[in-house]
This record gives sequence, structure tokens and C-alpha cells, in this order.
Amino acid sequence: MIKLDPDYEKNIFINCPFDGEFFHLLKTILFTSVYFDFEPRISLESSDSMTARLDKIISLQKASRWSIHDLSRLKAQKMDEYYRLNIPFELGIDFGIRKTDPIYSNKKALVLETHKYEYMKAISDLNGYDIKNHDDDVEKLISCLRSWFSETVGLRDLVATPKIYADYILFQRNLFDSKVLKYENTHSATEAEEYAKSEVDEITMPEFIDEIKRWKVRK
Repeated sequence: MIKLDPDYEKNIFINCPFDGEFFHLLKTILFTSVYFDFEPRISLESSDSMTARLDKIISLQKASRWSIHDLSRLKAQKMDEYYRLNIPFELGIDFGIRKTDPIYSNKKALVLETHKYEYMKAISDLNGYDIKNHDDDVEKLISCLRSWFSETVGLRDLVATPKIYADYILFQRNLFDSKVLKYENTHSATEAEEYAKSEVDEITMPEFIDEIKRWKVRK
């Protein structure tokens, strides 16, 4: 008999682009998920070369009642560039898991895109589903996430989007300041800031999620 993951009700599988241009939006999704006391699960959380990527993704999806799929990079950006199919493929797997085993029938998802109705040009099968667009804007993305946490996840009495956005900016500033603090007693102010910036730029997803959790406790 299949047993659900112990944290199934709190886990959110994140399926989105991992390119540099989208990274600030990915971090926004992670921050907002933790902000509302949920656990983001993402393929970047580990890099075990002995585990096939697809097996890891399926395992994470089955461990998560909730999922967020961002289709923002379906369109090729330049001549001879291919469409990015990993994200819609993983979305399809998530749909399949929900439909093929009753134990996962309560799985719910948020599907995001950059511009409204743009997904229709690539995946018309999604016509009729509630898909939210964020225009690559952090505050609008937070608004989309907040609405989903209320409408679908069922949270109530949520703070307003501007408050979440302000807290996200504060978190980022506190994160940078904490990194500067590590170096300021042994290096010049310029070097300390340079090293802090590099550390923030190179932060891994597990580290970033842990930083959000620590900040939330201190807050």
C-alpha cells in the first residue's frame, strides 16, 4: 500500500525555469512559500549524481500535495532556439499522478505564465484552467501566489501583497548584511561587500530556503 510522505500536506513542488533571468522570480516563489509556512520542494535541492533526474522529480511530486508550475519560458527567444519542454512535461506528470492513483486525488496546482493567455499558443489543452500571469514582476507574482494560497490552499487572514513584498525586500537586505558581517572584522569594507555579494549570488537553493526560515524565526 502506498503511504503519503509525512510532510505531504505542507510540501509544494516547484517547477519553473532555472535560468539567470528567472532566478529572482524563483527566489520570490520560495520566499512566499516559506512565508506561509509551507516547504518548497525543488529538483535543485540536491544533486545526487547516482539518482536519475526524472525519478527525483516524480518522487518530489508524489511527496507534495501542492505544486507550482511556471510556463514562462515556453517561447523560443531567438532564431533556431528550441522550445523548453521540461516544464510542461513535468506539469503533465503531475496531472498524471493526480488522475491515476486515488491517494493523490487531492493534489492541487498553480500554473503561472508571464503574459495572459500566452500559454494557449503552446498548450491549448490547458484552455479552461485558471492560469495566473505575473508579467515577470515580483510584486505581481507575490499577488498571484497570495491569491492561490487563499483561494485553493484555503489560508485565511493573509497579510496584503505590499506587506509580503516589503518583508521580501527586508529579508534580502538582512541576508546581504549578515554576509557582510562575516567578513568586516578581517577585511576592508569594500572587500567585505564584494565577498558578501558573491556569496549571495552563489547561494544554493537549500541554503537560500534555510536562510528564509532563519529570518522568519528571528522576525
